[in-house]
Amino acid sequence: MGKLLLIDDENEFRESLANRLKLRGYDVITLDSGKDALKTIRVESDIDVIVLDRKMPGLSGEQVLKEVKSLKPEIQVIMLTGYGDVDSAVEAGKLDAYAYLQKPIELEKLISTIEGARGEKKHAMEKHEIPYVEKGSFKKWFMGVHNYRPGFLLIGLIIFTAIVLLPAPQRLVDILSFKKSVPNINELSEEAKLKELNLGYKDYAKMKQGQSIIDYYSSKMRIGLVVDEWGKPIKDKDGKEVFNLSVDDGVFRAKVMIALLVVAALFWATGAMPIGLTALLVGLVMYFFNVYRPDDVAAAYGKDSVIFIFGILAVAIAIHKTGLDRRIGVLLLKPTKSLSLYLFLFLPMFGITCSFLSEHAMVAFMMPILMMVYASSTQAAGVREDPKLAILLVLSLNFAANLGGPGSPAAGGRNTVMLGILADYGGAPSFGEWVMMGLPFVPVAAIVVGIYFYIICYRKMKVKKVDISTMVVQASEKIGPMTKTEYITAAIMILLVTLWILSGETGMWGMGGPVILAIILMNIFGILTWKDVSRIQWEVVALYAGATAMGSGLASTGAALYLADAFVGLLPEFMKSGQGLAMAASFITGVITNFMSDGATVASIGPITVPMATIADTNPWVVGLATAFASSFAHMFLPGTPNNAIVFALSRNPITGERVITLADLAKHGAIVLLLSFAVLWIWTIFIYWGMILKII
Repeated sequence: MGKLLLIDDENEFRESLANRLKLRGYDVITLDSGKDALKTIRVESDIDVIVLDRKMPGLSGEQVLKEVKSLKPEIQVIMLTGYGDVDSAVEAGKLDAYAYLQKPIELEKLISTIEGARGEKKHAMEKHEIPYVEKGSFKKWFMGVHNYRPGFLLIGLIIFTAIVLLPAPQRLVDILSFKKSVPNINELSEEAKLKELNLGYKDYAKMKQGQSIIDYYSSKMRIGLVVDEWGKPIKDKDGKEVFNLSVDDGVFRAKVMIALLVVAALFWATGAMPIGLTALLVGLVMYFFNVYRPDDVAAAYGKDSVIFIFGILAVAIAIHKTGLDRRIGVLLLKPTKSLSLYLFLFLPMFGITCSFLSEHAMVAFMMPILMMVYASSTQAAGVREDPKLAILLVLSLNFAANLGGPGSPAAGGRNTVMLGILADYGGAPSFGEWVMMGLPFVPVAAIVVGIYFYIICYRKMKVKKVDISTMVVQASEKIGPMTKTEYITAAIMILLVTLWILSGETGMWGMGGPVILAIILMNIFGILTWKDVSRIQWEVVALYAGATAMGSGLASTGAALYLADAFVGLLPEFMKSGQGLAMAASFITGVITNFMSDGATVASIGPITVPMATIADTNPWVVGLATAFASSFAHMFLPGTPNNAIVFALSRNPITGERVITLADLAKHGAIVLLLSFAVLWIWTIFIYWGMILKII
C-alpha cells in the first residue's frame, strides 16, 4: 500500500492512528519531532506520503514542510492539525502541501487523501525529473524509467567498447590515409575528380597536396606533436611545430566518434540518462580519447547555433511574458476554428512561411500559444492530461516547420552550402529557380503530416473539439489593448528578424549575435530580467551544444565521410544514376541529418553525391536539390535541428509544469514522418513534378 511517515508529538494519537493505518496495509514509520523526520527522509528513499502535525516542539509543521520540499520535492505532505486556521492553511498551500486537514478526522477520509497523494507523487517525480522505478523484477530494473534505464546504459557501454576495440574496416583506413594528389581539384578530369572527392570531406579545399585526412586533422587540431630524441618539438621550415598522427591513431579516433554517435543516439532516443548528461558525455569522450585538445572541445560546444538556441529560448520567455505571443496567435490562427483546419489549412501555410522566414523563430513564437491552447482545452474538458492532443498540436507544428526547408534558399544555411557545391558543377539555380523547384513540395508534405496525425491521434484523444481561434482571441482579449511594453518587444523582434535576414546574406553576425542583442535590449527596457533568462531549459541548450561538438568531431576525424561513403557503397546499380541517384542521395542525407546538424550533413555528403550526378550524366540540380531537401528531414532526434530542441524545451503544460511530449514521442513519430517525407519527395517531387518541370527549364 505504500510507506507513510507519521509525525505527531501526541503519543497516544500517533500510535493509535499508526496501528489503524497498518491494519489497512500501510508501512508506517512514526516520529514525534520534525528534527527526526528530516533525518529520516534523508535515509529512507521510498517514503510516499508524510502525515504531519502542525504544532510541535522544536520545528513547526510549516518549517518541516519547507525543508521536506527542499530535500525531496516529490514526497507529498498532508498537514493534519487540531489548530488549523485560514492563515496557516494558506501558508501550507504556498509551501506545496498536498492537503490541509483538521483533527479529528474520519479514517476513510484520511485514507482517501493518502491515496490521492500517492498518485500525485508520480506526477511530482515527473515534474522534477526524478526517476520512478517499480521494484519487483529484473526486467523492471533493466528497462527502468525515462532518464534512468540501466539496461540501455549497459547496452551502450557494450556497443561503444565493441566499435572501438574491433578491427577497423579497410575502407575506413583507405579513406583516412588517402593522399590528396593535386593542389587544384579543377585540374582533374571528371572521372578523377569523382575519385578524389569521394576521398575528401567538407574542408577538402584547405588540404595541401600530399596530405591525407589524418594529416590534415592532426595539423588542424594540433594533435600528435612530433618531438626529437630529447623530447623537444620538431619545427618545420616556417618555424611551426609539426603534428603527425599515425594511421592507427587517426583511425582509432574516427572509430571513437562513430561509437559515440551510435551510443549518444541510443541514449537520446531511449531516455537512458538525462539529455543534458548525454550531451556532457559527448565532451567527456572527446576529452579522454584526445579527439580534440581541451580548448578545442570547449570551442566545439560554443558554436553560433548553440548561442542561437539559448537566445531564442530566452526571447520566447519574453514574448510570452508580455502577451505578444497571443497577439501573434490571433494573427496566424484566427481562421483555425477546429483541429481539421489546424492540420490541413494552418500547417501548409505555416510550412510555406518557414520557407522564407526563420523556421526556428516561428516555432519559438508558436509553441507558447499551442501550450496555452492545450492547457485551456484539457482544463475545460475536466481532464488532467491528453497526450494524443499534445502530440498532434506540437509535433505536427514541428515537422511542418522542418519541411519548410526545401521551399527557398532562405530557409537555412544548408541550402547555401548546396548552392556553393552546385556552382562548381554546371552552375547553381537562382533564387527563383530554387523556389520553383522546391516550394511545391512544402504544402503537400505538410498536408501528409496533417493526415498522419489525424489518423494516429484523433480517435484516441480525450478532447476532440478544440476551437483554437476562439481560445487565442479570448486569451488576447483578457490582456486588453497593446501596451507600450508589447510595442517595444514587437519592435525588437522586427529588428531581430531584419538582422537575421541581413546576416543570412553576408554571414557577418550569424544567428547568435542578433538574438543576444535582442536579449540585452529587452533587459534595458525592463522586459526581460536575468531571472527570466535563468529559467530557460538549459538541458536542451547543453544537448544541442553536445550534438554540435559531436558533429564537428565526426567531420574533422573523417568519420562522417566514411559513414556517407558506406551508404553510397550499399546502393544498387539502378540507384547510381538518374532519378534513382537523387532518391539515394536524399535517403543518405535524410538518415544522417538526424544525427548531425543539417549544414554539416550537406557539406559532407554533397561533395560525394553531386559529382556522381555529373559522371552519371544526370542533372546535378536533381541530385543536389534532393540532397539539400532531405537535410530538412531531421524529425527524429533533438540534435538534427534547432526546431526539435525548441519544441522539446517549450513543451510543458503552463498550468501543471509537466512535460507533454517525450524524446520517445519525437523518435517514434519522427521515424514515421521521415518515411512519409521520403515518399512525398520521391513520388510527388522527383518523379511527377520534376519530371514535368525539368523538360521546360
